[in-house]
Amino acid sequence: MSSAEIDLQGSLKEYFGFSQFKGLQEKVIKSIVNDHNTFVIMPTGGGKSLCYQLPALVKEGTAIVISPLIALMKNQVDAIRGISSNKGIAHVLNSSLNKSEIRQVKEDITSGVTKLLYVAPESLTKEEYIEFFRTVKISFVAVDEAHCISEWGHDFRPEYRNIRTIIQRLGDDIPIIALTATATEKVQEDILKNLGIGKANVFKASFNRPNLYYEVRPKTKNVDVDIIRFVKQNTGKSGIIYCLSRKKVEELAQTLEVNGIKAVPYHAGLDAKTRAKHQDMFLMEDVDVVVATIAFGMGIDKPDVRFVIHHDIPKSIESYYQETGRAGRDGGEGHCLAFYAYKDIEKLEKFMSGKPVAEQEIGHALLQDMVAYAETSMSRRMYILHYFGEEFDPVTGEGASMDDNVRYPKKKREAMDDVVKLLKVIKGTKEKYKAKEIVNTIVGKVNALIKSHKTDERPFFGIGKENDAAYWMALIRQVLVQGYIRKEIEQYGVLHLNDKGVEFLNHPESFKMTEDHSYVDKNVDTIVSATKGGGAVADPKLLSLLKDLRKQQAKKLEVPPFVIFQDPSLEDMALKYPVDTEELLNIHGVGEGKAKKYGKPFLQLIQQYVEDNDIIRPDDLVVKSTGANSALKLYVIQNIDRKLPLDDIASSKGISMDDLIKEMEQIVYMGTKLNLDYWIDEILDEDQQEELQDYFLEAQDDKISHAMEEFDGDYEDDEIRLYRIKFISDVAN
Repeated sequence: MSSAEIDLQGSLKEYFGFSQFKGLQEKVIKSIVNDHNTFVIMPTGGGKSLCYQLPALVKEGTAIVISPLIALMKNQVDAIRGISSNKGIAHVLNSSLNKSEIRQVKEDITSGVTKLLYVAPESLTKEEYIEFFRTVKISFVAVDEAHCISEWGHDFRPEYRNIRTIIQRLGDDIPIIALTATATEKVQEDILKNLGIGKANVFKASFNRPNLYYEVRPKTKNVDVDIIRFVKQNTGKSGIIYCLSRKKVEELAQTLEVNGIKAVPYHAGLDAKTRAKHQDMFLMEDVDVVVATIAFGMGIDKPDVRFVIHHDIPKSIESYYQETGRAGRDGGEGHCLAFYAYKDIEKLEKFMSGKPVAEQEIGHALLQDMVAYAETSMSRRMYILHYFGEEFDPVTGEGASMDDNVRYPKKKREAMDDVVKLLKVIKGTKEKYKAKEIVNTIVGKVNALIKSHKTDERPFFGIGKENDAAYWMALIRQVLVQGYIRKEIEQYGVLHLNDKGVEFLNHPESFKMTEDHSYVDKNVDTIVSATKGGGAVADPKLLSLLKDLRKQQAKKLEVPPFVIFQDPSLEDMALKYPVDTEELLNIHGVGEGKAKKYGKPFLQLIQQYVEDNDIIRPDDLVVKSTGANSALKLYVIQNIDRKLPLDDIASSKGISMDDLIKEMEQIVYMGTKLNLDYWIDEILDEDQQEELQDYFLEAQDDKISHAMEEFDGDYEDDEIRLYRIKFISDVAN
């Protein structure tokens, strides 16, 4: 039956209660109803599922929907059953069913009741199912989350690669519908090729979500404080916070809870019952925030999520786009805030190191695009849309001002001559190199590849060594997005000149390069303000007074200043203005021992300062800690009391020696005594101990790097750290 004979508008109203199709839906549905192979690229929230659900309901036979997630299938089946009086209208076929349930599914399909059957790709490989499907009428096969087919997709699944051969076994000429919410040109090409539907009707909706505000802030050591402040500024609104590890999810959810924010954790390590409960609590608004790994939200359809925070930067732009796309689905505001530090990227690269080389290369390339997004100074919306092959005008485009870089522009500098150098090098190296090699050529850095092409002998080698590699990388990103060069799709990452770039080389014109924010972690212990304000910095005047007081106290007590409070503790005091012991205990690195022994004069100074300067103290900055590590601390203290070897303590808890030393440092710096003499006597003789004792007594600070310099290789890093623990414990606590 063709679309001409079906009243699609009437069916839409009858089944779904809508009087109007959204965006490209009607065109897509007509293509499917007329048995054409169809490829749909439609962002999250664009009404993608309806594109195959409606044709399945009006066409003869059963539509098979291949989907990667059991939770997602269940949600969709429930939704379809909700619009029909017959429960058999939609079914799931996967490993969770027992024999009698499978029999029921088959009966409903045979009798023509079932219009939609959701299956996992693994289920389709079972011989008994293939035999069965060959005996019934299949209206079409829909491959949902089709980016899973492509190795370049952010969620590649090997079992998706065989879908084409399985469909061929089901019967001849079954139309194939592929759908995805995120796909770069490379991934789109891969999907069409792999499914063998090169001539499919392709429908691509705009990826622009004009109601979402994109923002990236530098990630500091106090990122939890920044998150708590942001959530409290958005009290009563629903939000999702994404973290990469389950451990961080648990810790952050707990920290939010003790700071008066209703939050629950969600990750694959929780049992199904807990996950379902937490998801329901979020949907029913019993909690405001879900802290989750990416396992959350695939099947979530909460239209009024008002913010999505990334505690850790995701592995690809696709993942980021999909996760931020859970905000503002109802068209209302959606704030997408990501915290970024380059060391997180290095951590992700480390995780990849055990994988096959080809996979590593792909993962690395996807990560570099994510770095470029986080560090770019151009319109973030323009960057994302360009990534998905879509043009966007950063001045007049819809939602143009919903972006931190557009609202708070960074400085610009003239870079015409440098763009000419860059384009000359791309042309001169015969358009064979990826960005990294182009940069190496410009700054004059030789490696094996450059040597093999004799690039180091060319006149342009080292043409731009007055600027560093990071500068040239930033310029490449900006030139790429402005359309002077393009990245090759097939050999991912190779740079080529566009017509516009050739024209620029012949007739150079002004090119304003925006200067990137610096996202390098400078080990600042204060909360670094985000470029937009909204962050906070320690009060410099108070900090100076606190340092003077520390100096006086140190003289009086005849101990080095760092023994009393370390710099990060003073900086935290100058940020949070604690005026009583309870508040002092929430200061970084201050435990009960420290607070009792040294706190009084510092609290008096701060009280006086607050009074004299009419300071309104920021209550939301007094972040309470969860005490999550207290069990480990107790274990360490008890076993050191029992004089157990440190390596035994570490291995019994499954932690490294380095982690154990960090734990002990925290314990003594917060004012608790640890008697390490039994261990120190094992590793250092009397003269060495005396030498280290004298050093720390005279030292201006307790930095290990300064001690290492002073002793110039006489001691191992661990030896100095362990002696410092003994020193602080003996002298300070």
